[in-house]
Amino acid sequence: MKKHGILNSDIAKVLVDLGHTDKIAIGDAGLPVPDGVKKIDLALTLSEPAFISVLQVVLSDMKVEAVVLAEEIKEQNAGQLAAVKAELTENERISYVSHEEFKEQLKDVKAVIRTGEATPYSNIILQSGVLF
Repeated sequence: MKKHGILNSDIAKVLVDLGHTDKIAIGDAGLPVPDGVKKIDLALTLSEPAFISVLQVVLSDMKVEAVVLAEEIKEQNAGQLAAVKAELTENERISYVSHEEFKEQLKDVKAVIRTGEATPYSNIILQSGVLF
């Protein structure tokens, strides 16, 4: 049995397969997943697991160089935005797009990890960096 890192086999496999600039998303319970994009559903109940908990675990196992958030998070969920920023380093660029544009960008991700999060705009796209 694996001793360290992510135990969820679907998430671990997606992360291992990422190349530089590939993208994944972590979303709240209501985020629509485009046809053809892999959905890894972790939702157990409304609010569980929490978006920020899943983000923390993924960031501990993934080299990220850039993130995309919905512009609406600034006003509609400032607490979640602060929590996200607390998890990021200064090396990770943050871009903001409209929620509609965010949903369009989901067509280009390798997978969407669905959480049970029940607060608005608790969604993020993570762009893979490179370790060297």
